[in-house]
Amino acid sequence: MQSDPPMSNPGSDTPAPAAAASDPPGIREQIGATIGAGKRLLRAHVDLARAEASEIVGEVRRMVALAGLALGLLFMVALMLTLGLLLFLGEWLFGSIGWGVLLGTVLLLDLALVALLVALGVAGSRIGTAFVVAVVLGIVVGVVLGFDLTHRGWTTVADQVAPTVDPQWRAIITAIVGLAIVGAVLGLIGGLRGGRGSAGGGFVLGAVLGAILGWITSIEIVGTIGAALGVLVALIAWPTIAGLGVMRTGIDGEALKQRFVPDQTIELTKETIEWVRARTPLAPKS
Repeated sequence: MQSDPPMSNPGSDTPAPAAAASDPPGIREQIGATIGAGKRLLRAHVDLARAEASEIVGEVRRMVALAGLALGLLFMVALMLTLGLLLFLGEWLFGSIGWGVLLGTVLLLDLALVALLVALGVAGSRIGTAFVVAVVLGIVVGVVLGFDLTHRGWTTVADQVAPTVDPQWRAIITAIVGLAIVGAVLGLIGGLRGGRGSAGGGFVLGAVLGAILGWITSIEIVGTIGAALGVLVALIAWPTIAGLGVMRTGIDGEALKQRFVPDQTIELTKETIEWVRARTPLAPKS
């Protein structure tokens, strides 16, 4: 018969022998486990970095979007203030928002043209001189029209030249006919200087412009409208005078080209090449 395994005595404190311990893992298994743990650790760091990078990109996008919104709103504020100021000045100074729209539009066009001339290399002194001449011209026109001097003058002349004409149309007809004749003569002279083919065109153009000028100067003008016309004349004359000066003298294309040529870099590169050639001759010395 098979004998029973030995049992410990019930009253004894001695435990039964423990089961045999399992064999420890080998070196290959330990290396594999270490590599696996390293991969998992690296993957965890990469996942964490990706998550943080995604959060950072989201914050950057949010910040850029909010900054763009803020800049857009500030641009709208500046635009509203500019337009509102122009309309307010038109209503306050000249009695009509329409003058603010017209004069503001011409002013912005002037600034755009002046900026273009400066970009093309036109001297600031020439633009400043044109501005001063335009201001003087505008003041003269504004004072003459604002005080209704032309209407009064044509009325006096018409009373002496055409006393039989209806008083309501006397000054207007006298001014239109008189300045049309003067304009036609000046246009004819200018056309003859330009060539015989331009004489007829100059005559007609001068007569039309003279008639228009006569009509404008003969009507009775309110002081605010006269001042507004003076400002308009100044705003039109400023870029016109500057542009005529540029057309007469031209633009220095060579100087404009030199602004986009890196002269210092080219000269320094040439000096460096010469320095290298002087110290590393191509042919050995005999």
